[in-house]
Amino acid sequence: MEITDEAAALDYLERIGYYRLSGYWYPFRLFEVVQNASTGKLATKATDRFHPNTQFVDAVDLYLFDKKLRLYLADALERIEISLRVDLSHILGQRSPFAHVENTKAHFHPGFAGRPFHRGSQQSCFEAWLSKYRVLVARSKEDFVRHYHDNHGDELPIWVAVEVLDFGAISQLFSMLNVKDQRAIANRYGVSDWKVFKSWLFSLSYLRNLVAHHSRLWNRNITTKPKLPKRGEVAWCDSFIGNEDTRFKPFLLLAITRMLVKSICPNTRWHNRLAEHLERFPQQHSSRKLELSGMGITEDWKDWW
Repeated sequence: MEITDEAAALDYLERIGYYRLSGYWYPFRLFEVVQNASTGKLATKATDRFHPNTQFVDAVDLYLFDKKLRLYLADALERIEISLRVDLSHILGQRSPFAHVENTKAHFHPGFAGRPFHRGSQQSCFEAWLSKYRVLVARSKEDFVRHYHDNHGDELPIWVAVEVLDFGAISQLFSMLNVKDQRAIANRYGVSDWKVFKSWLFSLSYLRNLVAHHSRLWNRNITTKPKLPKRGEVAWCDSFIGNEDTRFKPFLLLAITRMLVKSICPNTRWHNRLAEHLERFPQQHSSRKLELSGMGITEDWKDWW
């Protein structure tokens, strides 16, 4: 890998860190096929060599592109998170101020709330959610939490409680609601299949964690594959149906984010700003040319974006 400006390279390494930057020059490394001495199986292994003409600045440009991508997503996910807080407080609050801590059929589907939190877990989903909620309240430094505790009591009503929930807790709470409530909220965002919407929230929670922890995003393999509606139900989703390669890449999550943000703010230009950023994907000196296809972007994305 060529370093054309050693002082600048050292500055980036000191400010960003070798390990973080290495994730951005990794795609430029040369790989070789090796055989396991014990099993005889073949596998690919990264070498310490790079494709010809690869420059340090190629990795830096990718890092800066990814950083700005995360900033755009942080803005959008904040809007979605706040909107969902309002939805949950309205749905549950009209039945009971403390519905979020009352595990009853009136508020939650017994099959959803009562199932094990994960395989082998002794906790139900509701118990796990409630434990997380208690921790979030205890950790909160917000003045409104202290004010409520000082003047009204220990248990926060739902319209106050939602303000301490993170995206993960919101997704968990939504997933335990009765089907009619999940469907009602999903319909607000233009999604008729509540199961699809539930999977979207789970995937966006994963995306929110990546953004919050400043993790590499642009070409990451997504571990939480979101469901897609049936063909024809949501027009843009048809571009992803039957295209499994795109289902595990971040562009699908960007498209989901775009749809939800537009349903919340119909006049937003967020999606236009993001599209402009995507079109400024950095050029590389390296003979190994990386493209937006690494994000799982579809060929027709500009037609529906």
